[in-house]
Amino acid sequence: MESFTPWSALAGGLLIGLSAALLLLVNGRVAGISGILGSTFTAGRGDTAWRIAFLAGLVAAPLAYAAAGGTLPAVAVEASPVLLVAGGLLVGFGSRLGSGCTSGHGVCGLARLSRRSLVATVTFMATAAATVFVVRHLLGA
Repeated sequence: MESFTPWSALAGGLLIGLSAALLLLVNGRVAGISGILGSTFTAGRGDTAWRIAFLAGLVAAPLAYAAAGGTLPAVAVEASPVLLVAGGLLVGFGSRLGSGCTSGHGVCGLARLSRRSLVATVTFMATAAATVFVVRHLLGA
């Protein structure tokens, strides 16, 4: 593992957990990104503002970190726009099919002891491990 930073990883995990717990306690809502995004424009009256604020915070947080002097990692996108759009559509379809995204199931669902989230998390972790094995060891990429 290159550049493993356990303290910043721990701090980030604690902040994510605290944020998810606060949203659940204060608003009674689960901090699953796909659910928040997917319901932003169809939410009932009074339920849209917090969703937009939440999504804006996802974009604003790294910008605020950079403005405060933090260093953001370099990002290089090497895939074609067509491949990016196809991947985004597949992720969106999978999130709907799985009744939530990885963050929702992994962070919020497991914390609520949801059996559905446990099955989903085990499934996507096993699929990811199998994919890495196939790509690296069988296909030699």
